[in-house]
Amino acid sequence: METKSSAKKAPAKTAAKTTPSKTTAAKASSKTPAKKDAAKELKDLFEDSLKDIYWAEKALVKALPNMMKNATDEKLKKAIEDHLAETETHVERLEACFESLGKKAQAKKCDAMQGILDEGKSIIEETEPGAVRDAGIIAAAQKVEHYEIATYGTISAFAKVLKEEECLQHLLQTLKEEKKCDELLTKVADTNLNSKAL
Repeated sequence: METKSSAKKAPAKTAAKTTPSKTTAAKASSKTPAKKDAAKELKDLFEDSLKDIYWAEKALVKALPNMMKNATDEKLKKAIEDHLAETETHVERLEACFESLGKKAQAKKCDAMQGILDEGKSIIEETEPGAVRDAGIIAAAQKVEHYEIATYGTISAFAKVLKEEECLQHLLQTLKEEKKCDELLTKVADTNLNSKAL
């Protein structure tokens, strides 16, 4: 028979509360100062985002032929070739967006796309030609597509709020094509390509 003292449970340990130091709290509350040409309204941010993706699409037009040249799988080569033609159309649609806004088409370097394309180039250099390189090319291409899907989704939402209907239609059409390309790349990877890379 247990005694009352032996049946007692040890008190549950409570997590030690940590409070940020005053210095840390002060750093967290101080905001990053804006640049002189910083966006002040949603329209400014929208136009800035258009410049960013315009640069990204033009850079992709230059990068896709190298991916296609290094691919081995015929379905993958065809998917890249088809998307290159689509990407050239995406550039034209963005130019039409700028025109609908009464602005000259202008590109602003997209650091995110540059990083993704640099990584894609490294993947090609770090893989043997064949199924392994093809798998790497698909991985790199899907990173591109996911970035573009996120970007076009966001700027389409901006265009909708800003009532830029003509531009919105161009952006939504491109978004649809980016999603379709991503699905196709997944299909190509799943139809034995990844298994061949084992």
